Amino acid sequence: MNILHVYPKIPEETFWSLKKAIAFAGKKASLPPLPSLTVAGILRELRPDWQQKLVDLNIERLSEEDLAWADMIFVSAMIIQEKSVLEIIEKCQKYESLKIVAGGPLFTLQEEETEGVHHFVLGEAEVTLPSFIQDFEEGVAKHRYETEAKPDLCITPPPHWDLLRDKFKYYSSMSVQYSRGCPHKCEFCDIRIMFGQKPRVKGNEQFIHELDLLYDTGYRGSIFIVDDNFIGNKRKVKSLLPILEAWQKQRQYPFKFFTEASIKLAADEELMAGMSAANFHKVFLGLETPSTDALKECNKGQNVKVDLVEAVHKIQAHGMMVMSGHIVGFDSDDETIFERQIEFIQKMGVSIAMVGLLSVLPKTDLEKRLRSEERLLAKTTGENSNALTFIPKMDKEVLLNGYYQLLTTIYGSRGYYKRIHVFLKHYKPTVKRGGKKVNGSELRAFLLSSVRIGLSKDGFRYWWLLAKTITTKPRAFSEAVELAICGVHFSSVTRRIVGG
Repeated sequence: MNILHVYPKIPEETFWSLKKAIAFAGKKASLPPLPSLTVAGILRELRPDWQQKLVDLNIERLSEEDLAWADMIFVSAMIIQEKSVLEIIEKCQKYESLKIVAGGPLFTLQEEETEGVHHFVLGEAEVTLPSFIQDFEEGVAKHRYETEAKPDLCITPPPHWDLLRDKFKYYSSMSVQYSRGCPHKCEFCDIRIMFGQKPRVKGNEQFIHELDLLYDTGYRGSIFIVDDNFIGNKRKVKSLLPILEAWQKQRQYPFKFFTEASIKLAADEELMAGMSAANFHKVFLGLETPSTDALKECNKGQNVKVDLVEAVHKIQAHGMMVMSGHIVGFDSDDETIFERQIEFIQKMGVSIAMVGLLSVLPKTDLEKRLRSEERLLAKTTGENSNALTFIPKMDKEVLLNGYYQLLTTIYGSRGYYKRIHVFLKHYKPTVKRGGKKVNGSELRAFLLSSVRIGLSKDGFRYWWLLAKTITTKPRAFSEAVELAICGVHFSSVTRRIVGG
């Protein structure tokens, strides 16, 4: 049996893609398709004699030869990848005997079924995939397999890294998973819906084994721990970090990590110090808004009784660059929210601040509430910057125009470079760079940025940033270059959104 994993394309012109930024380093995609690699790892254990291949449409094309080779196509997708999924299905339909098997958030969260998919394998694959495979071999495979079970992650096999073979060079980072689930109940979030409110973690030896396998491929560099809240189970994380630190030290720090967490990280000195020692250099926080009323409205109580600006500066002082998510469009928002968000973001010195319109994800508490209030307009595309899918309390035009002005301000070169300087003021670099201090991709990125940014209208700000950094905080030089490059991407996406 020949299984072809096809990972759909993620739209390039979004803040999250970082497409224009990673191109400076000669990369094609930010991250490999960990969902497909994980499913492939499960399938390898179930049927080791089956042949598997992977095509990631973010770095390569799906050829007729690939389709002719395959007996089954496995597609795992997020909501934002729906357009690409439909294109994949259309291409596969030329091959009558080819079966399409689909899973992931796009299919798990939506009630309606995507036409052309033969089998839906939904929920967590550790539970549903074995049943499907057994039924398929017996000739009694059902159209739909789903479960609400939340399996112990000790049964999850490592990703099937062999499927990437010589493709590692196309990605700016690798990705691994440590936990699933989040203890919080934010109204707009779908993580609790998919993975439960009780965080489940992999065993320490199990997680280290996955790192060993990735290390043995020869990869060195940045790794994204994809957990939606890495510190959801702080006790378990604290038991992992010293082991991870020792592993890194023994191998001369081959990896630097980044992940997602809650603001509770800033209140735990032991946790921040442990992550820093294990070579975490970035963390994404869902800060959402400076409005206490909006935080209460969306049930984000963990952010309410915290000085968020001070909390961010604490994390930065522990050697971790903070990236943040922000939302406008809450019912309690008024016309002052846009200036308040700008002031909030600028004070924190968070250069990579992802600001979006409130997005209504399927099966969330927010969707249920807005449906009961008859305020839903359309299903979400997964892109939270292009359209409103509900009737807001604020006048729609005021909301959209305020949002566009917010983006234009924070991603205009003046505001953006000012935030980089604020970040560097509070940042105390701790990241350890194993092996070569500067690799080929980083050198390429610096040289290209010297030309493309250094000779542009932002050239003065760029050179002043680098000159100030090299004289006052030289260990943060690579971060300064990286943020300057990211600004090119965010400025481009902002122009697309506002139509400028």
